[in-house]
Amino acid sequence: MSDFEWDPETYLALMSEEIPDYPRLQTEVAAAAATGAPRSILDLGVGSGLTAQRVLEALPEAELLGIDASSEMLSAAESTLDPERTRLQLGRLEESLPKGPFDLVMSTLSVHHLDGPGKADLFARIAAVLDSGGRFVLGDLIVPADPADVVTPIDWVDDTPSSLEEQLTWFAEAELTTRVHWQHRDLAVVVAEKQR
Repeated sequence: MSDFEWDPETYLALMSEEIPDYPRLQTEVAAAAATGAPRSILDLGVGSGLTAQRVLEALPEAELLGIDASSEMLSAAESTLDPERTRLQLGRLEESLPKGPFDLVMSTLSVHHLDGPGKADLFARIAAVLDSGGRFVLGDLIVPADPADVVTPIDWVDDTPSSLEEQLTWFAEAELTTRVHWQHRDLAVVVAEKQR
């Protein structure tokens, strides 16, 4: 992943500028995450904590562990999220995940920084920390079928999105059952469930 440090002060404005449908993506991730009333949540790439905050508002009984590779973003998340219900730690998607089990794992705009094998590996590791019946909600950039639907600038160095079809295949290999919750242009929200 990139060594680029996000600035929490300008993060929301940057996301909204670079990703025209960012507010809708956040809404759809939060809606998908709140389904089923999960109580233990792992947020991979918690960033500024804004999406996690929306999820926690919808789930008053839930507690969240947020992981991010940027200490600056973790500081921003710390000021955004309820300290009584949140733990935050420095970590990268490529590293071992907390043991869990978790009712819900979520990630918004982080997984596209991994290459294909990295995504497949992460999905398998997520499946291992999900509780029986637990879900993974992924909201991220995809390579759309129609090139005209690419609206988010990517560099193909730090940004390495994959097609939705590729990711659904990797979910299946991780023995997760998927459904596409929402898709628009080069964004998608996928719900992947671990069977009971």
